[in-house]
Amino acid sequence: MRILGIDYGSKRIGLALSDERGSLAFPLVVLSNNKSVFKKIKEVCEKNNVLKIALGIPLGYKAKSDLTEKAVQNFKLQIQKEISLELIFENEVLTTRQAERFQGKNKNIDSSAAAIILQTYLDRLKNKH
Repeated sequence: MRILGIDYGSKRIGLALSDERGSLAFPLVVLSNNKSVFKKIKEVCEKNNVLKIALGIPLGYKAKSDLTEKAVQNFKLQIQKEISLELIFENEVLTTRQAERFQGKNKNIDSSAAAIILQTYLDRLKNKH
């Protein structure tokens, strides 16, 4: 079972993919946030037999993230129109900062943040079982 992790940004969207066992997350790609992004995400899901999507949402620091949280909510609604997969939210607070700490600032930082979001979700799943 593969799961797709998404780090939403107004300019770039990072994607990460789990291994087939659903235990490890790997950075995949960074997409430009434009009109074709939903088509590209759908292609990634179909190509990799994705069964679920973990979408990062900034839960916490409410005063700072209200606009981002609303944008992510709208993004979720649009994805659900385009792709009929289960979609869950995973807290993404400080994931970009974590990714920067590991690899510095570079063009792949968003996919690394998506991998952190996805790995957090996968770890939580493992702890439930």
